[in-house]
Parts: sequence; structure tokens; C-alpha cells
Amino acid sequence: MSTPKPKPTPKLTPTRTPAKARKRPYLIGAAVLVAAGLLGMASYQVSTPDPRPTVDESGASAAPAPAPGDAHPELAELARRDAKDPLAQGRADAPVVMIEYADFKCSYCGKFARDTEPELVKKYVDNGTLRIEWRNFPIFGAESEAAARGAWAAGRQGRFWQFHAAAYARGAKEKGFGADRLKELAKEAGVPDAARFAADLDGDAAKAAVKKDQDEAYALGASSTPSFLINGTPLAGAQPLDSFARIIDDAAARTTKK
Repeated sequence: MSTPKPKPTPKLTPTRTPAKARKRPYLIGAAVLVAAGLLGMASYQVSTPDPRPTVDESGASAAPAPAPGDAHPELAELARRDAKDPLAQGRADAPVVMIEYADFKCSYCGKFARDTEPELVKKYVDNGTLRIEWRNFPIFGAESEAAARGAWAAGRQGRFWQFHAAAYARGAKEKGFGADRLKELAKEAGVPDAARFAADLDGDAAKAAVKKDQDEAYALGASSTPSFLINGTPLAGAQPLDSFARIIDDAAARTTKK
């Protein structure tokens, strides 16, 4: 687990949200408190900027995955379902939407991206059951912010998921996300227009898009990555494939019964 310079650990109250997020409250009713409890706790294989119990790549903390059916309609409404969203994959009208809040400097986000997400795509996205919507949630400082903007800029040219794969490749995080490295990643991702990528990367639109996602995550009480919402069911950490499959199957069945 990668951890930046330790900061005092706040309690699970509204003061937990960093000051920059508190300036723009995003209230979604009582379900926010539920999400704060599930997404803000020390969970299975997460990376966090606060001091937390350490787990290795094969271990887990005591927090269990939520049971199927622990969904909250207010949280499900955060799905954007924009067919033109380059930071999403899967049908816009898929019965199940998984929102992923993640950071490119997060080791466990990389683990999820390499080990679990491809299996979810094969099993659920390809058959139209699942849609995955990415939210940039940089929590590890300037390079996290830069990588998030780089991913967004790659998405402007239809290469977000290729950038995502390059940035989460084994050993990629250790090379950092400085300006030159972001250009290399864009090239690896097949971004066709390097000049446009550089302009978009440093533009106000990229900063605003990343900030919008970041504020949404903070308002939900998320303080670690990766964090997920699956049709309104909060799930924190790089959980095993079965944990995701159980919730997705239950959500799909519930949608079919309606």
C-alpha cells in the first residue's frame, strides 16, 4: 500500500471531508451517511492518504463486503448513463452501473484494474449487463491530480481506457506521473494528437472535470481508493471477483423483476 506523508486521522463525521470538498456540499439524503460508513472505513485492500492498518497485496482487513441488496436509490442516481462518456464502458441502458472512484497512484486500484476488472468486463460488460463509469478521485497529491487530468485528456481523443491500462500496468506507478511520463503514457495509449493532449491536460476543462468527480467522492464520505457504487450499493477496496459478482447478479435480478 502506498501512503503519502501521514496526516491526523479525523473521525467519521462531516469534518472528515477535506476542506476543499466541504466548500461545495453535495447532499444526497440519508444514504450519504450509509456510504460514509462503508466507503470511509478501513476496508479490504485500499490505499488511503491517512494512517491506516497495513495489509499486504494478498491480505485483507476485517471489513466485510456488503451483502447483496444493501442498495440505496439515492446513490444509484449518481450513475450518469451518458452514451458519449469516454470514461465509461458498457451500454448506457445496462441494468447495472458500477461507479469506480480511483487514483492512478493507488496500488490496490492497479490490482483491481489488472486482476478483477477484465473479468468483470468479460462476464458482465460484454453481454450488456454491466456498465462501468470511472470517476477520477486523486488523493495522493500533485502527481495523482496530473495523472487524472492526463486520463481525462486521453479520453477526449477516445483513448481513456488505453491510457488507464498503460497507467495501471505492473510497475507503471513506480515511474511516477511527471509531465514527460504522461506524454509517454499517452503515446503508449495511442493518443493520436500529442499537441492536443498536452493542451487538454493543462486546460481548465480537465481541472473542472477532475474536481467534479473528486468532490462527488468526498461528499459520499470516500477517503480511500478504490471505492465503488454498484446500483447504489457501496463497496470499498479491491475485493475478490466473487464480491463484485454477488452484488452485480443481485442488482441485475432485482432490475429484471421490476
